[in-house]
Amino acid sequence: QVQMVESGGGLVQAGGSLRLSCTASGLTFGAYRMGWFRRAVGKEREAVSCITANGDNTEYADSVKGQFTLARDNAKRPLYLQMNSLKPEATAMSSCAAQRYTGARVSAYWGQGPQVPVSS
Repeated sequence: QVQMVESGGGLVQAGGSLRLSCTASGLTFGAYRMGWFRRAVGKEREAVSCITANGDNTEYADSVKGQFTLARDNAKRPLYLQMNSLKPEATAMSSCAAQRYTGARVSAYWGQGPQVPVSS
């Protein structure tokens, strides 16, 4: 059974930093592309950042470039999202996701996500 467990969320003041972690079990972590998504109240879910299975390429949403850093440790399994210079409009439920293509088949798993409220 695949489990995606996030940690590190919580209230942070505007301008502050927070690091989210995601640990995936029940799957071959190093075979999955990983990403962080967030959904603010009343808004659509948006992709924040994603990283290839071997960690050699990372992409960021324009809104977080230069502020967020995504990294993975395939030996120890966690996925980390370092968030700096947080703004109140970044308040959202953040969740990690794993995705893998095996031929024409797609395997995808989601975590429940911690809330990251940013106070002004």
